[in-house]
Amino acid sequence: MWIDPGAVEALQALVIGFAFAGMLASAYELFTTRRADFKLLEAGGLTAVASVPVVVFSAPFLILRNTVRGRMIEGRPFHFVILASLIAALWSMASGRVVLDLLHMLVAA
Repeated sequence: MWIDPGAVEALQALVIGFAFAGMLASAYELFTTRRADFKLLEAGGLTAVASVPVVVFSAPFLILRNTVRGRMIEGRPFHFVILASLIAALWSMASGRVVLDLLHMLVAA
């Protein structure tokens, strides 16, 4: 049984994207003692501009964390959880592809 190389790359991007998102959100929380959240963009000024990469690359983790908490605390419908998970997976695949491309550029240099 052969697996298409494109499918392997997509799976690799998905896994790397989720791992990087979790690592980035955890590192932010470690260094600032605040949870990473989409509200970082509401700070305004230079703080909001500096937090854009953090929010963009940690978004899959933030989406899933907020979705699971919303399901447990507020009892959100299951189809909402599935939709949010799909969005997080697609976002993770895109950000994982960017991370992989950056890693390939660094290794080649």
